[in-house]
Amino acid sequence: MKGIVFTEFLELVEDKFGLATVDKIIEQSKLASGGIYTSVGTYDFSEMLSLLTHLSEHTNISIDDLLLTYAEHFFGVLAASYPGLIDKYEDPIELLSSIENHIHIEVQKIYPDAELPTFEVLEKTPTTLIMIYKSSRAMYNFGLGLMNKTFDHYNSTATILLEKIKDDGTEVKFSITKH
Repeated sequence: MKGIVFTEFLELVEDKFGLATVDKIIEQSKLASGGIYTSVGTYDFSEMLSLLTHLSEHTNISIDDLLLTYAEHFFGVLAASYPGLIDKYEDPIELLSSIENHIHIEVQKIYPDAELPTFEVLEKTPTTLIMIYKSSRAMYNFGLGLMNKTFDHYNSTATILLEKIKDDGTEVKFSITKH
């Protein structure tokens, strides 16, 4: 997993819960990296899972809710750091439907060894989008948070339903209806 995901996560934890919480979850997680990340480095996903688990235990906030909050923060980072990826699109449905064939291709140019989820578009109209998320990491709530912020970015609203195709969350169907 790319280091930017870790550095931004720890920044969010510090902003929301304080530096002491960052130190505590790093210490509790017993990380191979020692909790020292660079944005361009690559780190084992198990470290993120450990950090999330310990933050969830410390705050009594579910991992799913933490991932939603983190995704909202991360969208802001992406929008500020890579405005061309987002501002190219005039509509949230257009942006979301381009994840696999444009955005992830551009991300791979920046981070060639990034391991990204896949998004298969099953159906697309001007107001609806149905796609399948697949990832061994099962971070579909991170994807949901990014989708929510996409609609916010375009001053739009949507109903986003998710249905687990596989119980472990490694395959999820998103049904999006723009209002």
